[in-house]
Amino acid sequence: MHLAQLNFNHLFYFWNVAKSGHLTRAAEALHTSQSALSSQIRQLEERIGEELFRREGRRLSLTDAGHLVLAYADSIFGLGEEMLARLQGHASGTTRLRVGSVATMSRNYQENWIRPALSDSTLVLTLESGLLEGLLSRLAHHQLDVVLANETVPSNPDRPLHCQFLGSQAISLVGPGNQWGGRKLRIPEDLDGLDIALPGPRHALRVQFDALCAAAGVTIRLRAEVDDMAMLRLIARDSGWLAVLPEVVVQDELRDNVLVVVGRSTELQERFYAITTPRRRRIDVLEQLLLGATRTGDEQSAGTALT
Repeated sequence: MHLAQLNFNHLFYFWNVAKSGHLTRAAEALHTSQSALSSQIRQLEERIGEELFRREGRRLSLTDAGHLVLAYADSIFGLGEEMLARLQGHASGTTRLRVGSVATMSRNYQENWIRPALSDSTLVLTLESGLLEGLLSRLAHHQLDVVLANETVPSNPDRPLHCQFLGSQAISLVGPGNQWGGRKLRIPEDLDGLDIALPGPRHALRVQFDALCAAAGVTIRLRAEVDDMAMLRLIARDSGWLAVLPEVVVQDELRDNVLVVVGRSTELQERFYAITTPRRRRIDVLEQLLLGATRTGDEQSAGTALT
């Protein structure tokens, strides 16, 4: 079979059915009949000489060949979507930047990172959050331009990615200003038996904190564990408990003295990374953000704190 013999319309129909896992839903989305859709997929299977689906009740599941074809279809149509977005932006005089961020990252950090670009009147931002693996899949299929994360990604020759260090911040212990103003605690030595809210088990710094407490023989009174940093910020502000988190999460509350820093630990660090594909299309505003972050990271390594 030659490339010229591949019917991309058939492949597009297959792609939609594979993503939905259901013939009826895909037919409705494509505004066609189930029989027409089935016929298109059969022709694709006959052309490539492989079955792509097997039936499981009312649902369709992919065969091994189907999974392989879907991986390539994701890249093909993901690039098509990227092309259309770039062309539409070019025609309207705008630049679209699509940023994904892991759900456990501080929204304040994300805003601080993109803030230099917000004055660009030609910029259109798309911001998404989710689990790292799902975001990396969208990045690999050209549906995102960059992913912000608080952990690195392992090297994988089948999915080459570039991971750039953006900076880090020491983790702090914060509490209500009217209760803890002027008081200081050591982390973790002075935390035994205290009411504390922590990042959830999926957060990169939680393992570090638990290990410090275990090594020091400290047992806190865990009152909440929260994956979402925006929610942890609210808990820290309204609960009356102490909270362990990056200061950037509660920067506004610290500025207004609603919360105060009760303790800091240089042993606990949250690190921030920008993940891109090595052969990404150049977007000037993204390159400027990455360059600015590199300078900030260099300053931090020389001892300057992240703000």
